[in-house]
Amino acid sequence: MTDRIAPTDTEDRAAAPRPAAPEPRMPAPGAGGRPAPPTATALLAAYRAGTLSPVEATRDALARIAATEPSVNAFVRVDEEAALARAEESARRWERGEPAGLLDGVPVTVKDILLQRGGPTFKGSRTTGPHGPWEEDAPSVARLREHGAVFLGKTTTPEFGWKGVTDSPLSGATRNPYDPALTSGGSSGGGAAAVAVGAGPLALGTDGGGSVRIPAAFCGIFALKPTYGRVPLYPASAFGTLAHVGPMTLDARDAALMMDVISGQDARDWSQSGPVAESFRTGLDEGVRGLRVAYSPTFGGQVAVDPAVAAAVRAGVERLAALGAWVSEDDPDFTDPVDAFHTLWFSGAARVVQPLGPRARARLDPGLREVCGQGERYSALDYLAAVDTRMELGRRMGRFHERYDLLVTPTLPVTAFDAGLEVPKGSGLRRWTGWTPFTYPFNLTQQPAASVPVGTDARGRPVGLQIVGPRHADALVLRAAHALYAAGAAGIAPPARQRSLQAAAISSRPSTTVPQTMPGIQPMSPLMSRLLRS
Repeated sequence: MTDRIAPTDTEDRAAAPRPAAPEPRMPAPGAGGRPAPPTATALLAAYRAGTLSPVEATRDALARIAATEPSVNAFVRVDEEAALARAEESARRWERGEPAGLLDGVPVTVKDILLQRGGPTFKGSRTTGPHGPWEEDAPSVARLREHGAVFLGKTTTPEFGWKGVTDSPLSGATRNPYDPALTSGGSSGGGAAAVAVGAGPLALGTDGGGSVRIPAAFCGIFALKPTYGRVPLYPASAFGTLAHVGPMTLDARDAALMMDVISGQDARDWSQSGPVAESFRTGLDEGVRGLRVAYSPTFGGQVAVDPAVAAAVRAGVERLAALGAWVSEDDPDFTDPVDAFHTLWFSGAARVVQPLGPRARARLDPGLREVCGQGERYSALDYLAAVDTRMELGRRMGRFHERYDLLVTPTLPVTAFDAGLEVPKGSGLRRWTGWTPFTYPFNLTQQPAASVPVGTDARGRPVGLQIVGPRHADALVLRAAHALYAAGAAGIAPPARQRSLQAAAISSRPSTTVPQTMPGIQPMSPLMSRLLRS
């Protein structure tokens, strides 16, 4: 590949056909005839046509949870009774032709960091009691409720969302649907795993240093960290303006739809952005022709990237060029801001546990106790120096985006590793930030950033490509991601199908053992199966 990956003639670019927008459709069957999980867009189209009921879709999602939860451990709690009650209410509205909103009847999950009325929010900690009254929704949860979404349950998180994998003293380790020996990533690992196994097409997560993008990359789904303030947050995070709320979905179109809902205004968040001017789905199908895209495979040699990851991401970048984007290999002008991030992040962690006494602190994740101790030792001047570093990083990225519309990197330099570990075994790394150098810088700068699944390594472990835009260019990031989906360059086989393909490949090799797999996903309801055959 040369430094510039682009059409060499303007007329050639003009002649290149723009891919037609695909019609929403139910997914093709996976391994053993089992259907892949349906997107929210496909479910809504079926509800509108009267060929599927929200009750059937909810029962199917609950069946998938029952089949996979023993191996995956994605949920803190599942409320089957309440979910079916909301689905029945939705079904009656659809029968009357009066849906409540954009997501009426769509099954969703909520990370157990965000408040949801009617049940406890433990935040992954045994120090949080179950006693209520639990009468308030977080802003994004409230918007989902107003639009008729069906809440399946609360998904797992590491304690107070402090690290890039999902295990906690409260719920144990959440495992990867592609291989239960591996981590799902984090801190929104439960939500990513839930989407991947078909436990609802939409999950609501939070991202303070990569926490929707990391598990999306490991679990083979899509996720968007919006511009800070685009999705209101309450109560305010102790991690301050590093913390974002974002969608985790099966594709970019569903994420745009979810953003139309959760970006609604809420007076409780004083730092939220102004009202959205238009739908995030507007212009989604316009493609990438003419966009200026910088491709930074290693941040200028600062990051060692697994060769399989590098190859999958490069193939995605080449597809963007084939679709008409002007792609150049170029690197943002900054060195690793990890020290500044640690100052801000560890200080926030220390603030989270500040009210706890010695007995409660003894029950914390040992790693969390360690970073809280470090955070307590920082001074106010240390914190302000980190803020200065952050402001300079933001200035540099602002100037970078005067030259480029988008930046593309790997989401992560590695694929999923053993569950229960903070860092890959034998890596020599100390903290989770050592293997997430592509994600946390854009929490510092508050830019929109998405992870797009673009392939797997030789072991069948998903690989993510990250698309970063200037602040407030969320719609542009979604548009570029959707272009990859529309071109067939994004999205990978669902876990059961991927494991089947991997097993077939392994079985063709002499003296190789096929790895143990998870229980199969339950088939959909008869009506949904008829939809798939039609």
